[in-house]
Amino acid sequence: MLNLKFIQENKETVIRKLAVKNFDAKELVEKIISLDNERKNLQKESDDKQAEMNSISKQIGSLMKEGKKEEAETARANTTRLKEEIAALTTKHNETLNELNTLIVRLPNLPHDSVPPGKSDADNVIVKVCDNVPAHEEGQLPHWDLAKKYQLIDFEVGVKITGAGFPVYKGLGARLQRALIYFFLEENIKAGFEEVQPPLVVNEDSGFGTGQLPDKDGQMYYVNEDKLYLIPTAEVPVTNLYRDVILDADQLPVKNTAYSACFRREAGSYGKDVRGLNRLHQFDKVEIVQITRPEASYEALDGMVKHVEGLLQKLELPYRIVRLCGGDLSFTSALTYDFEVYSKAQNRWLEVSSVSNFEEYQANRLKLRFRDKGEKKTIMAHTLNGSALALPRIVASLLENNQTPEGIRVPDVLRGFMGTDYIR
Repeated sequence: MLNLKFIQENKETVIRKLAVKNFDAKELVEKIISLDNERKNLQKESDDKQAEMNSISKQIGSLMKEGKKEEAETARANTTRLKEEIAALTTKHNETLNELNTLIVRLPNLPHDSVPPGKSDADNVIVKVCDNVPAHEEGQLPHWDLAKKYQLIDFEVGVKITGAGFPVYKGLGARLQRALIYFFLEENIKAGFEEVQPPLVVNEDSGFGTGQLPDKDGQMYYVNEDKLYLIPTAEVPVTNLYRDVILDADQLPVKNTAYSACFRREAGSYGKDVRGLNRLHQFDKVEIVQITRPEASYEALDGMVKHVEGLLQKLELPYRIVRLCGGDLSFTSALTYDFEVYSKAQNRWLEVSSVSNFEEYQANRLKLRFRDKGEKKTIMAHTLNGSALALPRIVASLLENNQTPEGIRVPDVLRGFMGTDYIR
């Protein structure tokens, strides 16, 4: 969440920057500042009355020793009155603070200065397009037909077992999934990311810490009896490893990678864009997470972008990189680069990775800080994450772009894992 002091001191900047995200923050910011001022006034009034009560309490003993019993009783009555007034002020202060906290988490993160204005993905800026984008050819099979032809993925049996959006991978399809997971993890480890294996369900505090809650409450699967959420991405449990943690500065940057299944309700999704692997309720993804010093976070972001680009190059997939506009930027992100792979049969670009810098937005919620050696003061860290990579659309693009009369050609980097050059 945004820093309250920053909001107080930079009200117009907050309103102007959030307008880039098409978020009208004026009324909310004014209310937050008003509540914070009210909270401060209540705290001051309570402190003043506490000081007055302490002073009167000290006088009671002296009055009794001096035989001034009537004055002592009056003093006692005053302390009783002040105690009741302080209790009422404390209740009002806590109510005001709770309302303030409820409102401040409704403010999205401020976009970086480089974020372009815009309302949807149509306004995103293309940063780079690779050289090997193939031309669309009529007669090319989409991945759902290829999956059926080579018995790689069974969408129908997934519907029987669970429902739409829960495919079953079989034979070489399952092996391709496993090969990609292993490949991504190994490449991430080589790049200095430490592998972790997190839980697939999280509590409300974890969902709040990374900003999924309350913003995306309706998009997450909820286990009501246990009050737990199925994770939409490994970013949530991995980043929450460091909730309420003060790191030593020499531990930075922290770099983690994790494979997990991911679960998303995708409420409201419909139409041709959801066919096959294009949009699922359960899918596999390998994630990378970084925690850095504030001044190092954008260099780290550039490094993560280059790393994800390298993965796509090794898979020989046609890709492009786009910088998200304000209207397409997530609630928590300050700057995001999306990677999209070209789907030859569908003749469209499919998002396979988002690489984002959250600056201190998540860290504020997580109370994630670091301390320089010999210093008492702690500093809020910056957090970043990226998909490296999400599997469904990678698989879709691999199948569609590598279909040949001999079968589906397996990229060189996966052949050792797959045990074959072609899927036939």
